[in-house]
Order: sequence, then C-alpha cells, then structure tokens
Amino acid sequence: MTATADIGVFGLGTMGSALALNLAESGFTVAVSNREAEWIDPFLVEAGPLADRLVGTPALAGFVAALATPRSILFMIPSGAPMDAMIAEIAPLLDPGDTIIDGGNADFNDTRRRAAALKDKGLHFVGMGVSGGEEGARHGPSMMVGGTGHSWTQLQPMLEAIAARFEGEPCVAHLGPDGAGHFVKTVHNGIEYADMQMIAEVYGLLRDGAGQTAQSIGRLFEGWREGPLQSYLMDVSATVLSSTDRETGQPMVDVIRDQAGQKGTGRWTLIEALRMGQSASTIEAAVGARGWSSEKDMRAAAEPMLAAGALDAQMPPERDLELALLAGRILSHAQGFRILSAASGEFGWQLDLARISEIWRAGCIIRSALLDDLASAFRGELPHGHLILAPAIRTQLQEAIPALRRVLVAAVSMGVALPALSAGLAWYDTMRRARGTANLIQAQRDFFGHHGFGRLDMAGNHHGTWDEPS
Repeated sequence: MTATADIGVFGLGTMGSALALNLAESGFTVAVSNREAEWIDPFLVEAGPLADRLVGTPALAGFVAALATPRSILFMIPSGAPMDAMIAEIAPLLDPGDTIIDGGNADFNDTRRRAAALKDKGLHFVGMGVSGGEEGARHGPSMMVGGTGHSWTQLQPMLEAIAARFEGEPCVAHLGPDGAGHFVKTVHNGIEYADMQMIAEVYGLLRDGAGQTAQSIGRLFEGWREGPLQSYLMDVSATVLSSTDRETGQPMVDVIRDQAGQKGTGRWTLIEALRMGQSASTIEAAVGARGWSSEKDMRAAAEPMLAAGALDAQMPPERDLELALLAGRILSHAQGFRILSAASGEFGWQLDLARISEIWRAGCIIRSALLDDLASAFRGELPHGHLILAPAIRTQLQEAIPALRRVLVAAVSMGVALPALSAGLAWYDTMRRARGTANLIQAQRDFFGHHGFGRLDMAGNHHGTWDEPS
C-alpha cells in the first residue's frame, strides 16, 4: 500500500467519523480504520464523493502503512483501558517521530503518563480535547492541543483547516506539553456543567415558582439569545423548551425523566481543583445536583413528607433573572480559569488564558458572547490574577450582583433550590471581604490539635492560651 495519507483516524463512531469527513472535505487524505472492521465499508459508502480522499484499512498494519511519515494517528475511542490497549498494539508498528493523538475525554494524568512512556521510544503523544459534539466535529470543532512542538508542527495545518472560526481565526491552539490540552478540556466541561445547571435553575424557578409553561420559558430564553447571555447553551435551551413531543403533544421537556447523566469530566474538574486547593463551588454544585437528580424515587417519596417552610415572595422581574444568570456565568467561568491558572503553575504549562478564551468562542459547547469579554479582560489589567478584579468584569458584576441577590432571596423564600447560583454568590461574597472567619477555624484547630496559627501583629507560628470548655 502506498503511504499517501496525511493522517489516520482510528475509531469510526460519531465523533471519529465526523472528524474524518471534516478532514477529507478540507482537502486531506485520511486513512480510516475501526476495531469492528465491518463498519469501514458502510462509512466509505455514506461518505459519497469524499470517499475519494478516504483510505479504508481494516488491518492495523495496513492502516499504519497507508500513512505518510512522520505519521499522525488520531484515536477517537473510549478513554482509559481501551486507549492503553491500542497504544500497546500500535506502538511496535511506528517509527521515531510518529505521533499518536488521543482525541477523547481522557484523564490528563493518563495523558501525562502515556506521553512520558512513549517519549522513551522516540514517539510523541498528544492529548487533544475536542468540543462541539457531532456537528462541531463535522463542520468545525474547538480543539485544545497538548503535546510536543514537533507534533504541533505536523498537526497545525490540518487542525487549523478543520477548526471552527471566530472572526476568521481558527479555534484551536497548542496549549502546552503532555496533559495540558486534556486538562483544559476537562475544565471546559466543568464550566459546561455549571452553565447548564444555572440555566436549569432559572427554568426551575420560573416553572415551580411562577408556574410558567415550558413554551413561555422557551420564549423568554429566545429573547435572551441576542443579549449578554448569547451562547450556544442558551440557543439549545430555548429550542428544547419550545419543542413538542410527537407521541403525546406535550412539551418535549415535560416528558423527560428528571435524572441527569454524567460521564465524569465534571467530577474530574472538581477533584483536581480540590487537590490544588482551589474553589470550584459552582462546578461542585452542578456535579452534586446531577447526583441528587439520580435519587428520583427518594425525592418522589420525600415531597409529601418534608415541609417546605416557604415564605411569601414575589417572582423577580425578567431583567433580574437575566442579570442573575449573567452574574452566575461570570463567576463560574472565573472559578474555572483560576483552576487553569493553578494547574499551569503546578505543571509548568504556561497556559495562555486569553487564548483559551478565544478558542472557546466558536465550535465548543460553552461558546458565548461572554468569552469575548473574558479574552479582553485577560489581555488587559488583571489585579492579583483574578478575573473578577478585571475592570470591565467588575463593571458587569456591579450591575448583575444585586439582581442575583434578589433572585436568590425570592427562590429561598419560595423553597426553590438554586445550588449553583447560590454557590457563585457565596464565593463572590467570600472573595470581596478582607476579613473572613478562618481565624476561628484556626483557633479551633489549635485548641484540639495544637496546629498553631499566624498572628496579625507578628510573624511566625503561634499557639493560643485557651480556657477549658465549660
């Protein structure tokens, strides 16, 4: 077989097949293969005219032989053990300078381990986060690349050709070595969890607090699509709330069981944030809410048993709801970027937070007008490295925080839970107060564990003189 393919794509599931077609449509020759070889011929038939740029190769040796050197091989397969198994199988067939790319939602710790192991063999390993779902993969995803400069030189022309574009700029970047790309994608997904949860919380307040129908809430969200909340997830939310179930004629969302699934990236974000001592309270609330949603039977039993203790409250105006959601989104993004900043320092990645904001502006699930504001903020004055202290962001929060307070007061009074929005405001109020309450915690720790504490009036570690409890 003549080695003419520019890149290989192994894994012809939803994302792999879409990326292969995107690459072919962009003028590249693509070798394709799949564990279930019987998937290959139907894929080539469905590719139509693009099949001329696709090389179907059932055998792994043939797949490798079809690639021009140095080889670039993109795996779109389940993360974890399947990826390790494929590396073990294909690595002996490769030559020094070849690059293996993992385009799945992988744990960045696995990516770092694999990159180190393959380096000893002269092979390069890229962890590439891909966001945008099937539509994005087919017509322009946002991609977050972590790996060596050698690999980026090989991949850059192809990835820039297939990436989503924002004002002409490709939404893909080389973010750093080894696990940088997968870590950024993980945090992207954590922010996505918080964003989805906050939108759902406003929907829940309107449904349960104001008795509005799915269609009326959908119309409100439709109106928000062109303002400061303009985003792909707002587009999605307006569309699904306005959709009708063909079986029953009811709003589609009203026949869906209220149990949310999750694939783990939100939890990974939270775990890594806590490990680095960072706050991810909005993401934690979103992950927790999905966990609580799984207890559907318990919640159904609890509803008639647990008193709400609700108080009289008026539904906030629509403008307050809009601003409250904007405030929550700013705060969740700020937490996410603080996690990225902490990881950049810990792993020596030198992440460009402005560039990350820019490549998220199109193609990815959390694309929004807000990201343009964040990119500008990162390129300007950023006191203490905190997004919420950037002048333009402070101005937005100054208008939006009072609305968030009014919305939360109403929701708490009505007995409607807004966990992510509440967590965002609690973090904001903690960060804006010079003197917190950790002095009492340090006193408690010293009392029962002799851990010591710092003093305001002198340096060093000190212990208290405590009276015995009465």
